[in-house]
Amino acid sequence: MARLYAMPGHLIRRAHQIAGGIFAADVAAFGITPVQYAALTAIRAYPGIDATRLSRTVAFDKSTLGLVLERLEARGLVRREAGPSDRRTKRLELTPEGAQLLAAADPAVAGSEERILDPLTAPERAALLRLLGALVSGHAASEPGVA
Repeated sequence: MARLYAMPGHLIRRAHQIAGGIFAADVAAFGITPVQYAALTAIRAYPGIDATRLSRTVAFDKSTLGLVLERLEARGLVRREAGPSDRRTKRLELTPEGAQLLAAADPAVAGSEERILDPLTAPERAALLRLLGALVSGHAASEPGVA
C-alpha cells in the first residue's frame, strides 16, 4: 500500500476529495458546486462570454458545462442571450441574483481555500501552489479544447 499512497495520481485524487468536501461544507448555504462557482466567477469577470470560451476559461468540457449553465439559468443566476452578430451564439451574463449570490459566497469560498491549505506552512503553501500551477500549465497544452 505504501507504493499506492505515494503515487501522484492517488495523492491528487485524495487531495481533490478533501478539497471538494471542504468546499461543500463551507459553501453549502449557497447551494453551488465548485464548477458552478468557477462558471459564475468567469461570467462575472467576462460579461457576455459565450459558452465555448467559458468552457476553455474554466477548463471544463462543453457538454458538462452546458448542464451546469442550464442549472444556473433555472435558478435565475445566469441569463443567456443571443449574440448581436450571430444569433446562434449565446452570450452569458450574471443576473442581479447571480451577482448577489456570488458576492455573498466569495468569503465562504475564500475560507474553504484557507482550510484546504491549513495543514501547510506559508512556504509550503506557496510551493504547493507553484508546483500545481506548473503541473496544470505543463499539461494544459495537451488537453483538446481546454486552456
